[in-house]
Amino acid sequence: MTEIATPIESLSPLLDHTQLPESDGTFVKNFQEHPQSILLTDSIGSILQQCHPDGQYAIGQDCGIYWRQTDPPERGAEAPDWFYVPNVPPLLNGEIRRSYVFWRELRAPLIALEFASGDGSPERDATPLSVSMGGETTRPGKFWVYEQIIRIPYYGIYEIKTGRLEVYHLQDFSYQRLHPNGNSRYAIAPLGVELGLWHGTYQNQTQLWLRWWDFEGNLLLIGDEKAEVERQRAEQEKQRADRAEQKATRLAERLREMGIELDEADLE
Repeated sequence: MTEIATPIESLSPLLDHTQLPESDGTFVKNFQEHPQSILLTDSIGSILQQCHPDGQYAIGQDCGIYWRQTDPPERGAEAPDWFYVPNVPPLLNGEIRRSYVFWRELRAPLIALEFASGDGSPERDATPLSVSMGGETTRPGKFWVYEQIIRIPYYGIYEIKTGRLEVYHLQDFSYQRLHPNGNSRYAIAPLGVELGLWHGTYQNQTQLWLRWWDFEGNLLLIGDEKAEVERQRAEQEKQRADRAEQKATRLAERLREMGIELDEADLE
């Protein structure tokens, strides 16, 4: 794919997130993308709060990362389905981020995830950026952009149709594909979590989902799941208290039959 390069000197000064398009006009490719992003964001919240007690981090969901100034601007952006950037403010000058402008903040996301509707070819495209003698620019593939320009340490590709997950780690200036552990999950060491696949129901869809686990093998729960766990714990406590009360009542009745009277304090 080629595009006519615009000489950098003819471009306006480097733009910020309020001046750049927040979308290239394409549709989300399937109904799972938005719930999947929300599921990942909701469940990892407690981990990020521990990592960033000052609240300095940002999560992008199908948002553009601007890495090169072009005309039109969106040709110089890639939009991971989900990404996390540590040590940056969640708001800029009190405004919600419309995009992540890499050339201004110069902090790479720690991890980017793509939810591939097809076979993952666009997500694995390692075509490099090149300019011909005639001034035509070859648009690079997103794999190359993430690896060679933005340099995102962890990159995951999840093929929704096949349930296939690949995770790459940036080592020695190139992506190396990671091998899953014994639980078929991938360690994201800086966060102290593992990324893997979970079969279950979320937002009325029963299928495979990307989820986080801690290093002890515990699934990181979303708000509804946490509430259900608390409800079950409260119910179990109530049942234990009821059984203890019933046991004490039976004991008191047996002692009375034997002619022994105890006050309530003795039964506690």
